[in-house]
Amino acid sequence: MVERPVVFSGMQPSGDLHLGNLLGALRPWVLEQHLFHNYFCVVDLHALTMPWDPAALTAKTRELAALYIASGIDPQRSTLLVQSHVPEHAELAWVLGCLTPMGWLERMTQYKDKSRRSEAERIGSGLFTYPVLMAADILLYQTDFVPVGEDQRQHLELTRNLAVRFNHLLGETFKVPEVRIGSMGSGSKIMSLDDPDRKMSKSEESDQGVIALLDPPDRIRAKFRRAKTDSGTVVELASPSPGVANLLEIYRALSGCGEEELRATFEGAGYGRLKDLVADRAIAAIEPIQARFQELTSDPATLDLILAQGAAQAREVAARTMVEVRRRVGLLPSPGA
Repeated sequence: MVERPVVFSGMQPSGDLHLGNLLGALRPWVLEQHLFHNYFCVVDLHALTMPWDPAALTAKTRELAALYIASGIDPQRSTLLVQSHVPEHAELAWVLGCLTPMGWLERMTQYKDKSRRSEAERIGSGLFTYPVLMAADILLYQTDFVPVGEDQRQHLELTRNLAVRFNHLLGETFKVPEVRIGSMGSGSKIMSLDDPDRKMSKSEESDQGVIALLDPPDRIRAKFRRAKTDSGTVVELASPSPGVANLLEIYRALSGCGEEELRATFEGAGYGRLKDLVADRAIAAIEPIQARFQELTSDPATLDLILAQGAAQAREVAARTMVEVRRRVGLLPSPGA
């Protein structure tokens, strides 16, 4: 039997999961989960790199896990886990951190961007070493492919460099994962409704440009009706403004329609019709997710059992990797290993 390639993906339990996450990540994960041995992780340790509320983190961790499943991730096919439930993530991060040159981390643009917006004395060291933990997440499972957006390319290159460095200094231990950027297809870059020059993001200060997966239908419709377009009144597919192009892309991603159908539906149509039809598609896609989410969260014991089973499955692989890592770096074997 041919082993399926290993894929690792994860999201932080912070902010609200939104339509861009569904179309750009969750839906492709679901459609391809039968092709790979998948590890879908709620990366809760990463959420500690910026100021957080403990009670909110607890709630958001369960919320994100439930939304994974409600969106179609099947725990019988894929390993669904919470990062902190597998302590090998943090252990491997420490080992890799001891091999990571400071200069590599100082070049990380996300660290520079976030630290620029905060006072240096208020920034935790976790924000600086975050890419090392991300590398540990991936390398721990001998991952073949990592599907990410363009904004994570630099971190994935660091992961590859760390795998190569460890293997060169201490012996062949890790697979060097391949980065799958741009493989997500239509919907992989959904922009904010109120600023179509920026991606729809969980970290938006205002939620007006974000269609959250738990927004009620009337709120979804209201947000689309307020979406930024331009000074025109009708759709011109040959030269749409960024706001109109974003709405058309959302419709295309939700409906799966081709260029001809898009043209027949919207060419010359008023912006009001465009916004209403996109809202209809979004509500139709999100309502089943919300219904399944309510089922899952009304039975937290079952959800916690699913996460416990996922952690046990993940630890079998993670423990094997760490036995080899400890041997390579000269640490005594863990008792009972």
